[in-house]
Amino acid sequence: MDIRGLFKNAKDVKEFKAGTTVFAEGTPGDVMYVVLDGELEVRAGRKFIEVAKPGDVVGEMALIDAKARSATVVAKSDCRLVPVNERRFLILVHKTPIFALLVMRILAERLRRMTAGRRA
Repeated sequence: MDIRGLFKNAKDVKEFKAGTTVFAEGTPGDVMYVVLDGELEVRAGRKFIEVAKPGDVVGEMALIDAKARSATVVAKSDCRLVPVNERRFLILVHKTPIFALLVMRILAERLRRMTAGRRA
């Protein structure tokens, strides 16, 4: 199952034009985003982290630990994102437990990619 399926009827989709900063490293964060369409570039300082694609999430760390953003995210192409604040996150976890599993799978895949690069 793709996480985007849970948001196919979302009314609060945010659109970002290519080149637009979605959020900046060091700023407060109270929302994560589910990528419906487009690609986002994720950078920490000057270091490239990854390209987030449809079905990915970005900004989840600040939502989960209530700390400042650890990366800057910029739209590589025109994008459609669904914002998920803490209240919505908790409702989704409660009413649709598969949501939590899908987010954890995305995070696990990201962690595996990052640690695989260190072993090379």
